[in-house]
Amino acid sequence: MRRVKTRKFIKLLPLIVIIVTLVVLSSYWRLAAIALPPPEDIPEEILRTKIIIEARSPIDGRFLTAAEYVQLQAQLQEVPPPKLDPKIREQIFLLRIRKTLLQFFPFLNF
Repeated sequence: MRRVKTRKFIKLLPLIVIIVTLVVLSSYWRLAAIALPPPEDIPEEILRTKIIIEARSPIDGRFLTAAEYVQLQAQLQEVPPPKLDPKIREQIFLLRIRKTLLQFFPFLNF
C-alpha cells in the first residue's frame, strides 16, 4: 500500500514542478507588461525633435526666454568668474590632500 502511494507521488511530482514553474513564469511575464510606460507618456523620439523655446537661468534657475538666455550667456562669457582668495585656495588644496591621505592611511588621525 505504501509503495503504491509513493509511486503515485513520484508520478505526480514532475506535474507539480511543471505547474509551479508555469505559475512563477506567468507572474514574471505579467510584471513585464506592467513595466511598460503609460500610454499618455510622450515618446522620447518626439521629445528629441521638440524645439525648446524657454530656458532656465544657470545662476538662479528662473525661466528665461531664448533672447534673455543668449544675453545672459554672453554676459557670463565676458565677465570672468571671481577668483578665490589665495588663503582659501590653499586651505581647499590641503583638505583635498588630507582626504586622499586618509583613504590610504585610515589609522592616521590628523
